[in-house]
Amino acid sequence: MAKSIILIPSRLAATRLPNKPLLKINNKSIIMHVYEKAIECGIGDVFVTTCDEEIISEVQKNGGKSILTSKDHNTGTDRIAEALDKIKLENEVDYIINLQGDEPLIDISDIKNLSNKAINNNSDLATLACKIDKSNQDKYTNSNIVKVVTQDNLQQTSISQAVKFERIIDVKTNNYIYQHIGIYIYKKSILRKFINLNQTENEKVKKLEQLRALENGINIDVAYAKTMPIGVDTKEDYVELKKLMKYKK
Repeated sequence: MAKSIILIPSRLAATRLPNKPLLKINNKSIIMHVYEKAIECGIGDVFVTTCDEEIISEVQKNGGKSILTSKDHNTGTDRIAEALDKIKLENEVDYIINLQGDEPLIDISDIKNLSNKAINNNSDLATLACKIDKSNQDKYTNSNIVKVVTQDNLQQTSISQAVKFERIIDVKTNNYIYQHIGIYIYKKSILRKFINLNQTENEKVKKLEQLRALENGINIDVAYAKTMPIGVDTKEDYVELKKLMKYKK
């Protein structure tokens, strides 16, 4: 049976909302909301990987596990690769799940579904996507919302290969467009291959690290998510999320 580990990259230096992992919702930090969701999945060990001592302290004082990593990483994927080395569980792990630390409302069933689909499909690398509300055309031109085009209709197949990822996309020239959810599951060997590849020009310009995989021949499978998590990127996102989670336990 394949064994997995969940790693949550996190840092304080977000340009649009500094210190967001430590912001509180219902008297609990955002990073701890995500950590507890990961634990609830029951998939495997969970660690927060960060270059900030403040996040290390926050996780550990609340009974969680964390790993201090370098400040010099270009992406969260590079950060989790270093963390995997430090945890010294590599020989015991087959798959690594990279869970974003700023989506406290992500659905546990979607995380489990991604893990199961990737393992059953023998995916090298897989991620999640959900449908886009067709009545909100602004989402297709909103560069803060990443879109993925798949080969097949995800709502019918539940998993398909990614064709491309874009921040702004023309709905008239693409068939199966979904909103990308930034959670990944890698085979251990693919994670090692990925971090040894140079960043591509498209990756740098569009700030989408998954393009490095596609442009180097690594297939990305996309599993269908039933829910649309809300990420915390701005102060407005934070205020909205606090309202949504006000009555959640």
